[in-house]
Amino acid sequence: MENLYLLIIALIFGISFFISDYYDHKHLILPTSLIAGISVSYFFLVVLPEISERLPEYPLGLEFFEYLFVLIGFIFMHVSEKFILQRVEKKPQKKVRKLIRMENNLKIVESNIENIINKELMNEKLDIDALKDLGSVVTGLNDQNIAIKFQIDQLKRKIHDHVNEEMEDLRYFTNFTYHFIVGLILISLIFVELVDAILFFIFALFRIIISNRLIGKHEIFTDLDINFDYEETHSSKLILCSSALIGMGIGLIINFFLGINLELMYILFSFISGVILYTIVREIIPEKEKGNPIFFLIGFIGFVIVIFILSFSKILVIINI
Repeated sequence: MENLYLLIIALIFGISFFISDYYDHKHLILPTSLIAGISVSYFFLVVLPEISERLPEYPLGLEFFEYLFVLIGFIFMHVSEKFILQRVEKKPQKKVRKLIRMENNLKIVESNIENIINKELMNEKLDIDALKDLGSVVTGLNDQNIAIKFQIDQLKRKIHDHVNEEMEDLRYFTNFTYHFIVGLILISLIFVELVDAILFFIFALFRIIISNRLIGKHEIFTDLDINFDYEETHSSKLILCSSALIGMGIGLIINFFLGINLELMYILFSFISGVILYTIVREIIPEKEKGNPIFFLIGFIGFVIVIFILSFSKILVIINI
């Protein structure tokens, strides 16, 4: 009977992931700083202690490798993104930057010539021929400027289209893999430690909500003013929304026939934790002057209270048993 209740909880979690992903445009708009506070407290107060306590043995038997797979998860996300952004359309990127420098130089020259013309116009002895020559130079500079802008726009469009294609593939692969592994971990956690599973579910759900809010448009080359626009077809979205459910289903089958492999589960948990850390640093914590520190503290303190209540409830259950 207990296993039936746990299966119902697992099904509720899986359906919640699907609904949250599928109806992303209808999410309650929560302050980013609030979610950042929750995320930071979850990572340091739940994720790291969980890995430290539950990981059956250290990689290669070395204690300083305790968080090795957390690091691998973080590096995987960082390197994958940087590799794509830096390798695609290198020559067009260089050409655009060169053209932008030329455009800026032309603007400076044009501004200087206009200043000279204004001074000449204020002069009592106007040199008509000189003014005509300067006027023709300004016209020529304007024509060059228009041509350069046209080339810049064409190259930017080319870079944007190529990067968009590459980044969409990476984003889709990483999101599917992330949600699939989350499903695998969650179904095992439910049967091993329900309180930890609930905390893991809460954060994973928040991660989906915040990622879906930020995923639509990213500025990827700030100096070139090029954005990455993420779009999904209906079929690909359905598959992605179902990835956590698929992971939970496959995890349930594996656990039924082979039993729960704690070592593998916590290696996957560590890897996903690295992905979570990257998400917190890269996407969730507001940059520089952005964000609201009050909301951040509310999120942090509020989630600490939630962790305390759940942990205290777990202790009471153990005492009663």
